[in-house]
Amino acid sequence: MSKLYREPAQDIPVFDECDILVVGGGAAGHSAAIAAARAGAKDIILMERYGYMGGDATGGYVIMVPDLSWYNMSFVRGLQEEWFTRLSKIPGAVRGPGLDKIGSEDPVLLDAWKALHDCVSRNAPHRLVRSVYFEPNQLKIEMDKMLLEHRDAIKVLCHSWGTKPIMEGNEVKGVIFESKEGRKAIYAKVVIDATGDGDLFSQTGTPYSSLADANTRSSTTALVWRIGGVNWDLFEEWKRTRPQAAAELRNQLTNLAGFRCMPLPSNQNDVCWVNNWHPNRDCTSIKDLTETEMNTRDTLRDVLDYLRESVPMAFREAFLFDIAPQLGARCSRRLKGEYIMTANDWAFASHFDDVIAWHSTICQINDCGPVEIPYRAILPQKVENLLCPGRHLSADDVAIDWLNLIPQCVGTGQAAGVAAAVAVGDGTKVRDVDINKVQNILIDQDVPLPRNERVDPAYMQCVEEHEYGLYTELAKKARAESLKDYRQW
Repeated sequence: MSKLYREPAQDIPVFDECDILVVGGGAAGHSAAIAAARAGAKDIILMERYGYMGGDATGGYVIMVPDLSWYNMSFVRGLQEEWFTRLSKIPGAVRGPGLDKIGSEDPVLLDAWKALHDCVSRNAPHRLVRSVYFEPNQLKIEMDKMLLEHRDAIKVLCHSWGTKPIMEGNEVKGVIFESKEGRKAIYAKVVIDATGDGDLFSQTGTPYSSLADANTRSSTTALVWRIGGVNWDLFEEWKRTRPQAAAELRNQLTNLAGFRCMPLPSNQNDVCWVNNWHPNRDCTSIKDLTETEMNTRDTLRDVLDYLRESVPMAFREAFLFDIAPQLGARCSRRLKGEYIMTANDWAFASHFDDVIAWHSTICQINDCGPVEIPYRAILPQKVENLLCPGRHLSADDVAIDWLNLIPQCVGTGQAAGVAAAVAVGDGTKVRDVDINKVQNILIDQDVPLPRNERVDPAYMQCVEEHEYGLYTELAKKARAESLKDYRQW
């Protein structure tokens, strides 16, 4: 539209001032605030537009966290593993192979876990993988408890939507936010944009990209819903014994809904969740967000009725359990940071002196092996006092598909929080932070990093023994073709 309204100038009250302002309480932002407090920061504000923490994990019902281990080593640790250590004390809150079982090739255990997607490795030799299913409402509670443990350092602002950075030249000085109390401002020494969509960095003048490659998972949106009264074990038995019917079921559900959708297991046998993939959607587009919400709700009764009719042994007593309170957003704006990650970083096992996370991922190029994520991938170009962890981190339109999942949001968020705390404590800019100090604190926070004498040498032995996952036929093909077109991956 070409018609404009000129907003009158007004004075905006300053709500507060702090050392570190984290905007967004999802997996990245919550982790950033907790990590900063544990690294010694004492004046942190965590701002979240909803009334709970966790973002897609708790509000979008992305209730499975995949590929936390590789062979027999737990690579994704730190705050991500702490979620499940804490939830494991609550009966039924988590489900997945335990840390003492990862890497096992016991055929009996493999058979027991193969009904749960990603709990068994994709490539031979098949082995158990630390992939965890969890109850989102229990995680909401636990994430609150983690914040309350640091109430002396972290002030939480729920129902507050950070909308605009306060800029002085190329420096971010704070954020303007909207709430029921009206428009107000917060000044901060360091701002962490953990909005997931780059709501803040996109207004600073730093370079960024939009959407992902149309052939990837990241170019889709979702509205997850859950079904109660099911018997997942019987559904898995049905799929195993009727593979042709199972394949046809997937097609029929897609035809009914008008977009791809499929029931997936949860932390309990009598509840499953229905993930869906609305293609070519931008989660910063009002139109795309609205259509995702309404189209999913418009068709979910038809999908549920068809499941009852087609697989009665598992879905005869099924009912709509609930609908996720927020849309599942996958990709929109992406930072073009000081380093842009590409598929080459998996195919050639890139090493970085500023590595802040070393994660096993869902990428098939290296058999889901660990990849190093550098600090520069959350550091914007041309802008000071700003860090950008989470699903909008700096990656090209293919690599983002392997980096915008919950573990990478937690890992980069944890690193951002530590870096912000170190920068404030040392009186430096985040661009000039002492990266060795950041890495040492991350290691203290149970984050294994490569080539570090303080980390269990078994980690390096694992990746070297298995050639960083680059021995598979898939990896060999990718390397041989020099990744001329890695959209197929």
